[in-house]
Amino acid sequence: MKIARFSRIGFILAAAGSAVGLGNIWKFPYIAGEYGGGAFVLIYLITVLLIGFSIMIAEMLIGYLGKRDGVTSFEELAPRNKHLWKFGGFQGLAGLFIMIFYSVVIGWIFHYIVTSITHLPTNVQEAETTFNAMLHTNIFTQLFYHTLAFIWITYILTKGIKGGIEKMNLVLMPTLMIILLGMFAYAVSLDTFGQAVDFMFKADWSKIDSKAFVTAVGHAFFTLSLGMGAIMTYSASMEKGSNLVTNAFWVVFLDTSIAIVAGLMLFTFLYQYGSGPAKGPGLVFISLPAAFYEMGIIGNVFAVLFFIALAFAGLTSSVSLVEPMVQYFMDRFSWSRLKASISMGLFFYLIGIIALLSNIDGYKELLTWGDKNFFDWVDHFTAAIMLPLGGLVMAIFVGFVIEKQRVESVLRPQLGFAFDTWYFSLRYITPVAMFIVMLSFMGVL
Repeated sequence: MKIARFSRIGFILAAAGSAVGLGNIWKFPYIAGEYGGGAFVLIYLITVLLIGFSIMIAEMLIGYLGKRDGVTSFEELAPRNKHLWKFGGFQGLAGLFIMIFYSVVIGWIFHYIVTSITHLPTNVQEAETTFNAMLHTNIFTQLFYHTLAFIWITYILTKGIKGGIEKMNLVLMPTLMIILLGMFAYAVSLDTFGQAVDFMFKADWSKIDSKAFVTAVGHAFFTLSLGMGAIMTYSASMEKGSNLVTNAFWVVFLDTSIAIVAGLMLFTFLYQYGSGPAKGPGLVFISLPAAFYEMGIIGNVFAVLFFIALAFAGLTSSVSLVEPMVQYFMDRFSWSRLKASISMGLFFYLIGIIALLSNIDGYKELLTWGDKNFFDWVDHFTAAIMLPLGGLVMAIFVGFVIEKQRVESVLRPQLGFAFDTWYFSLRYITPVAMFIVMLSFMGVL
């Protein structure tokens, strides 16, 4: 089946859209502060360069050489044991599983766009009450917005690479960056900007331990959208002669820059108008709306713009999470794009309803096993096993299975003298790091 090709800027924006997601705008800032601010940021940046960048180039290479869905690309590129290596391409299932809860969270963001227009909570206590009421009691609000997310994502997927995914990213990604940069410019003018800079970048090495290193590796992997088949699938649609290294650099640069800009902006607002940093969903859905209220009318405007930007980040990531399996069913079973898109959309939508219900009073006890409900178990399983396993498989496949001459013919002209360093990192540093991340997340270490 002939695959439509991205333009160069279309590929970079699509891949960056895949990488830039909800984790950049609220998870990165608070974990940076939790693990020593500047000390963690430094470790994270080194991790991105040594591990994230290495894997991104490897994943792009598989897609670029294979020119098909992930399963077919693994199968055709393996010189031996093709029937076994094809299973490496099923890492696209990780993205589909992530969408089970990701779509629900995008629904929360849609709801907060409306809330920002109609009624911002006046303080942190009211914001917490509002969020908990939505999360634990309001089934129909969550279901309505979860349905909207499903319709949007599925519709874009049905339009294909050029007419849907590239066109969406050409609009949403620049808009996202303009919104964040505009809000960041305002944040720079506030007295607490320096306090936010200290929070994000002042090194506190006393908070750095082995868990901080594992968290840096895990987050770098998740935020760059690696190990879920998205970058590989998009790379199959790169134009011939594309520079993989340059493309990977721009994706990593945009992803990391947006995370840092978002963190500085958010914490400036929180210090100026709120009660300071918070963790997890509390940062975006509790502390920040209360801070926006304190800003007056400009706070309403910023709240709407911020949640629109957050929704854009989530939607561009979501499409990339589903596309690998859409492409798989199109290539391997000759499904139409419409059939494949709707089928994969219904998969994450219907199971997503179970994830949604697992937070609702009256249902969560039934949908809780051990210390986690269904929503949290899906999140944990994808982060702890599926993503690092996908990275491990790709590192071994490119580092040890594909003939070095074939890898070298494409990447040495692009990497130059750095090729040997990259190849060594991919073969010996990345697999060990991925294995340690898996053991740590599973509680073995």
